[in-house]
Amino acid sequence: MTLAAGRPYVAIPGPTVVPDRVLAAMHRPSPNIYEGELHEMYPGILRDLRAVVGSTTAHVAVYIANGHGAWEAVSSNVFSRGDKALSAITGHFGQTWAVSLRGLGIEVDALDFGRGRSIDPDQIGRALEQDTAHTIRAVLMTHTDTATTVRNDIAAVRAAIDRARHPALLLVDGIASVACEEIRFDQWDVDVLIGASQKGLMMPPGLSFVWFSDKAKDVSEKADLVTPYWNWRTRCFSPEFYRAFAGTAPAQQLYGLREALALITEEGVDAVVARHQTLARAVWAAVDAWGTGGGEIGLNVTDPAARSHAVTSIRIGNGGAARLRRWAEDNAGLTLGIGLGMALPTEPAHHDHLRLAHMGYVNAHMTLGALAVMQAGLLALDIPHGSGAIEQAAAVIADATRR
Repeated sequence: MTLAAGRPYVAIPGPTVVPDRVLAAMHRPSPNIYEGELHEMYPGILRDLRAVVGSTTAHVAVYIANGHGAWEAVSSNVFSRGDKALSAITGHFGQTWAVSLRGLGIEVDALDFGRGRSIDPDQIGRALEQDTAHTIRAVLMTHTDTATTVRNDIAAVRAAIDRARHPALLLVDGIASVACEEIRFDQWDVDVLIGASQKGLMMPPGLSFVWFSDKAKDVSEKADLVTPYWNWRTRCFSPEFYRAFAGTAPAQQLYGLREALALITEEGVDAVVARHQTLARAVWAAVDAWGTGGGEIGLNVTDPAARSHAVTSIRIGNGGAARLRRWAEDNAGLTLGIGLGMALPTEPAHHDHLRLAHMGYVNAHMTLGALAVMQAGLLALDIPHGSGAIEQAAAVIADATRR
């Protein structure tokens, strides 16, 4: 027997659940791309994209690409051949961004902080102080690494750059944090921020976003890696709507994005952030309770201040994570994320990690339901675990809503 019949829930960190309103907005014939509604609504899309990251005055470029494409867009606009970058790595995606840079001929000095702790800003500062010739063009960091679920302090890294009196740009991968975490682009003095449609913005994959400062714009004037497609100056400053996408606009995606941003505006950006924080705390409480049962269950990130509010990496030893993932999908219609980048696929530890996303269009009953399914799986698979997990998670939700 299976209990998976019914509407499935894909609780992975992207692509996330797409609201019915967004799906309905996209389900339309192709519009006139030369004039009319598409042109008229685009300034509002850019306005609301700025609002999501702290009501910034930054420039915004929209690309028909996933997050990897956005990395290349930023690299092309900021760097020249032979430039150097300092990459602060806290997981698979920080590591992969560095690989992408090297593939473009950029020299990368990497500071790897492991898979369970956040960036140490003092190490960033010391590395920049040693660069007396200012050969480092930019510091790269991931706000939330989707693989490890480590969350880093953007403002603290910016402060370290300033203390070192170094002119390096601050480039932030916010793909797993935009519309999930608090982001203050202007106040934190970010130079470039990257986002993508398939996570907190509640859209299908296919669009990516780059917010960039005037300082980054000035640097891009001299960058020799830029190509016509990735050139953000053409996208942002050409009077022709057609040039904003280096060709045909992704019309249906833009209608969906307009509706997704409307949902965020209706809820309020601060309320969206608070919702993500509460759901995250509920997940942490459940995992902490499971971990008291003598088994090998625990959170990958032990420091609450360094945990993502969008997705949580959980360790269940002896291959328990892989077995629970399979059980949940086959028997309950719940898809959990793989333990990406926590170990090589050939290593036994590869099966010891999973990820539960609580990002985007997710509410209390979805998260509590996912946790209850996981609890049922632990019981069905005879995986040792502590009691009271669902009660602890429910208490977090109750406390957050108590008046």
